[in-house]
Amino acid sequence: MTSSSRDRVGVAVIGAGAISNEYLSNLTSFPDLDVLMVADLDVDRARAQAEKHGVPAWGGMADALAHPGVEIVSNLTIPAAHVEVSTAILQAGKHVWTEKPLALDRAGGAGLLQLAAQQGLRIGSAPDTILGRGQQTAQRLISSGVIGRPLTATTMMQDPGPECWHPSPEFIYAKGGGPLWDRGPYYLAMLTQLLGPVRSVAGLALTTYADRTIATGPKAGTVFPVEVPTSINVLTEFVGGQIAQSTYSFESALPRNGFVEISGTEGTLAIPDPNRFDGDLYLFPARQWTLAELIAIDGIEPPRSEWTTLPTEKATAKRGSGLLDMARSIRAGVAHRASAELGYHVLDTLIAITEATENRSFIPIDSTADTPEPLPEDWDPYAATL
Repeated sequence: MTSSSRDRVGVAVIGAGAISNEYLSNLTSFPDLDVLMVADLDVDRARAQAEKHGVPAWGGMADALAHPGVEIVSNLTIPAAHVEVSTAILQAGKHVWTEKPLALDRAGGAGLLQLAAQQGLRIGSAPDTILGRGQQTAQRLISSGVIGRPLTATTMMQDPGPECWHPSPEFIYAKGGGPLWDRGPYYLAMLTQLLGPVRSVAGLALTTYADRTIATGPKAGTVFPVEVPTSINVLTEFVGGQIAQSTYSFESALPRNGFVEISGTEGTLAIPDPNRFDGDLYLFPARQWTLAELIAIDGIEPPRSEWTTLPTEKATAKRGSGLLDMARSIRAGVAHRASAELGYHVLDTLIAITEATENRSFIPIDSTADTPEPLPEDWDPYAATL
């Protein structure tokens, strides 16, 4: 396509579920994008979302794939449908932006990458929280040596489970869900961004209850089966020699989401929730401690008031930022940041963790991914650049 002074990229969204609200709200606000259609198996739901967000057309998946103005299709379907829908998008000659995970198995993910290469098309994969101000600032700080040589990371995601608040959480407990597959991609993408690709993993997992009960909404009281582990502890080794320990759990009465700390030879950096696009960072520089000081610490760590706050700018956009970066990169002929290769590396790591919990052994990671370059500091999703 020949660029003009105003060459917006046409977008369609397939999947009009809850997550589409945030996507559509953001995508329709970016001047470089032209959201042309919302599609869903339930056409009435697609129409409701299109009218709510000012999108001119709605219909089924075939309508979105046949639309002549659409260049990128955002696949917001449930995980079990990701490969089927993304394959159809590529076969229709359109680029794919997919919610995580890229696929549910290695063969499905690798097949998508191969098909995209054959078609000369691109795949972008969530999470695009790696483009948020918090993680972008962390990447620059770690690269600048603020904590010296990175050595270890600790991450924690635990809460009672989404049935407490989600009106229809069954899919989160089906294959492709659970705390590891639902939340893990945010943490694994962040760790890869900050520490590099993963070399091997080990883990232990448990499933406490065979069933769970929806607590809120029109389906409150509905009992549904649990198909996946609901608490997983992971050890991760990175190609660069760093190590991490991570908890992913729907078994904790005490919510503790977004706990991320990376320690190096010169200090420790606390990083915002990788499921968010903003948040402050906290730096605790290396120092010599006396026994009295250690005993005097109230709790398990010094209070945040003793850390140095490294503020970031408030997030200028949220979900959909990765699709926008991909659209601009297509026009510029450069690589986009939330790439299919990164999405596949995260998928490969998720599968390896699952295998490790089943085999009680370390599992090597065969895939790799380049560390995405930081966005320009003046990157503005609301600027008309095309």
